[in-house]
Amino acid sequence: MGAFVGSLRPEHPQPRALSGLVTELGLTTSDLLDDIEISGITLTTKDVRPGDVFVGMPGAKIHGASFAGAARDAGAVALLTDAAGADIAHECGIPIVIVPEVRASLGHIASWIYRNQDVDATVFGVTGTNGKTSVVYILSALLKQLGVTNGLSSTAERRIGDVAMVSGLTTPESTEVHALLARMCESSVRAVCLEVSAQAMTRHRVDGIHFDVVGFTNLSHDHLDDYVDFEDYYAAKAQLFNPDIASRGVVTVDDPWGVRLAEEALIPLTTVATIPNSVGWDTAQWKMTVTEQTQRETSFVLSGPDGRELTTSVPLLGSFMASNAALAIVMLVESGFDLEHIAHVVNAAGGIQVVVPGRTEIVSGESGPVFYLDYGHTPDAFSSLLTAVREVTPGKVVFLFGADGDRDKTKRHAMGKIAAEGADVVVITDYHPRTEDPAVIRAALREGATSAGSAAEIFEVADVQSAIARAIAEAGEGDAIIYAGPGHETEREVAGGTIAFNFREEIKAALTEAGYTPRGEHTA
Repeated sequence: MGAFVGSLRPEHPQPRALSGLVTELGLTTSDLLDDIEISGITLTTKDVRPGDVFVGMPGAKIHGASFAGAARDAGAVALLTDAAGADIAHECGIPIVIVPEVRASLGHIASWIYRNQDVDATVFGVTGTNGKTSVVYILSALLKQLGVTNGLSSTAERRIGDVAMVSGLTTPESTEVHALLARMCESSVRAVCLEVSAQAMTRHRVDGIHFDVVGFTNLSHDHLDDYVDFEDYYAAKAQLFNPDIASRGVVTVDDPWGVRLAEEALIPLTTVATIPNSVGWDTAQWKMTVTEQTQRETSFVLSGPDGRELTTSVPLLGSFMASNAALAIVMLVESGFDLEHIAHVVNAAGGIQVVVPGRTEIVSGESGPVFYLDYGHTPDAFSSLLTAVREVTPGKVVFLFGADGDRDKTKRHAMGKIAAEGADVVVITDYHPRTEDPAVIRAALREGATSAGSAAEIFEVADVQSAIARAIAEAGEGDAIIYAGPGHETEREVAGGTIAFNFREEIKAALTEAGYTPRGEHTA
């Protein structure tokens, strides 16, 4: 497994009395709490620091309270758990605070410990199936160009100015989110940009945070292993647009789910359409139109109420990236920024200055095929990627991909079919098989690709390095290769374990082996 990396926390925590936590939040304890001060909270013994509350939650195989002794030895001064956990850890030697359901209580408790009830920063949240990470990075980049110190949390990383760490979950557990938020405030950030997954809502990961502006990108096939159906998936994301959670919203209405959310949301909101003649185009308050696309840049015009207009570009491929930029800009306007000021600042710099790790990222150099690395791992993302690359590629399009093991199996057929419909050459390989048989995953993808009945050549190459080499061998000058799935990742999950595998560096090595000069070192 990969090495554990601790959470970003305040460098100078302000301790609070444990008795105050119990009293103010109406919690239950059977222990004396005299003079005990707490300064942090964590779910894992590896991240325990002196003064922490250790959280013992029921797990699939073992209750977290079983590790209370190890947490105490590492410096924890109290245990937060449920009644079952209290029985397990009754002799752990530290006070036990008992709640009916740990996860449902955790966000508000973490918020109290880290003093996040009144955050002195504008908090943005972005949800949807595709594009969340890109919108968060574009928001952060725009804020930086506007002179606003900000922090972000995304699938790719957590960042506060120049301090960053690689992400695990799309949205971290509530203990980490609140520690990160407190660290950001300690660092005097004026804005916070958070990626909010559906799981973050249903698993209480952003409880205790109030968002000033929330945004919605789209809804398409993903995570149906976690949710009963699209209705259930939609309901999870729609929770973010609740007055108890957010003050204002911006909804992209390019699909029926966005139109529905705009009608059902309980907070003031504005709408933006980015696909001409889409279902929400005629009624949208803001409209984005792409004016030019190249392999390295997308230019667009954003028009809003009262004749307001902004013309700019984003250094990323595809109309969907311009859509992400449009949503980010409107979210800034809803937070109080003037559109003319945003336009002046970004255009003085030649456009939006953003790098989004592993999102239509060009890894190749100036000669040979253009090699794109992307995190897209849904049927809709595949379709958008292939359409965008086809529009700017004079030659063949080679599409390299795999699929997650132990995840939503229902989307595999569609992923394969869309790949074969949109590419000239399809290379199917392993990705993160986890505990599944990788051959079974590849077979499902190949069956989907074959069902398209297209003229695409289809190759199945299990070994990832060999698959990269195969894709490069199938392409030449004027052609494009898309590697969809890994994006920013630097590990693979195989047979229940994790192995180091830097996809970006492996691609560069393969390009060099083929006689091409890859692009210079990536900088985030």
